[in-house]
Amino acid sequence: MHLFSFILWNFDPTFFTINLSGIGWGVYPIRWYGLFFAIGFLISQQVMFYMYKDEAGTDLAKKKEAEKFVESITVYMIVATIVGARLGHVLFYQPMDYLTHPLRILNLREGGLASHGGAIGILFALWLFSKYRINTKKGTKTGLFLIKTDRGYNYLQILDRIVIVVALTGALIRFGNFTNSEIIGKPTHSDVGVVFVREVNDALTYDPRNTGWIDEVSFDKDASRSVTDGYVPITLNIFFNTKPTSEEAVNAYLKSGIKNVLVRISDHVHQSPDQPLNYTLEQKQGKYIAHIQTYGVARQPSQLYESASSLLLFFFLFYIWSRRKRETPDGLLFGLFLVILFTLRFLYEFTKENQVAFEDKMALNMGQWLSIPFVIIGIIVLIRSRKGAGQVTNS
Repeated sequence: MHLFSFILWNFDPTFFTINLSGIGWGVYPIRWYGLFFAIGFLISQQVMFYMYKDEAGTDLAKKKEAEKFVESITVYMIVATIVGARLGHVLFYQPMDYLTHPLRILNLREGGLASHGGAIGILFALWLFSKYRINTKKGTKTGLFLIKTDRGYNYLQILDRIVIVVALTGALIRFGNFTNSEIIGKPTHSDVGVVFVREVNDALTYDPRNTGWIDEVSFDKDASRSVTDGYVPITLNIFFNTKPTSEEAVNAYLKSGIKNVLVRISDHVHQSPDQPLNYTLEQKQGKYIAHIQTYGVARQPSQLYESASSLLLFFFLFYIWSRRKRETPDGLLFGLFLVILFTLRFLYEFTKENQVAFEDKMALNMGQWLSIPFVIIGIIVLIRSRKGAGQVTNS
């Protein structure tokens, strides 16, 4: 085994914490995932400013109009992405759990966003944006919230430009999933991959009884041992504080409590319940340190696959747009986006663990079934785009 053949990923998903317990509002962790989510929208808005201003030419009035257009569409995009992704997760993956407790749908802190739901939300919101306006004036249609309008917006043209930045935002969101150690890939059964040990860290430091024995947990690769049955050798270091005063107490805790935790989180470490815990114990400055020799489960970094391919898709679509800009055939970029992104999503699902238990009984998982319609729609849009481009050329 090469020392650098796999990655030990123990990244803290919390960027910082807002403590409002003094006023009774509790503690709110701000996660890297949310930060990447927000950065994705901020950068995407700047890219859209550039594209629409560039297409407006030198006309200052059109440039200002383009700015207002992008600002408005950004609001639609943010709301549609969050609402669509949340409802998509609820309906596609856990319908009964949430429909029996509907108020949980509003609790975004417990997680649960589906990219397919976000895509549907964006498509619907942009259709509303292109066909209707919000009623803000009194008149003959005062009772209507939405009023049909013809502002000259081309739905496919809007989608063609939006999908460029959606690919960029998607790349950042998937990297955020990686920082969260979520949507993990399947085991590689080799010494190549990522061992997601954050859950191991959290499980070992979880202290519901407030005993406070453990100060810190760290992980090291163990190059002295070889891969066994597809599991990679790692050393788990547990740093105790001064509370356990006897070696006998520490040994008892390791052989029962610690071992039981490792057996329970078998998705990340491989500790047989029939085998004794293999460890050494040392004492420094009155504190015990346990070095546990165990094995990690190296997995596919599926989040990084999707993040990298989405970033490449962004550059590809932006390049195509930059060549023809307003002359780009309507639907070309949108169709390419759907076909490429969701074909890759279909394939990447083979490298992922299923998200919910009912998927284990399916020939294809939910993500794959949901990707198929998007690919078909993309092919249809590309065919129509090619016919439209041909008509323009022949006229």
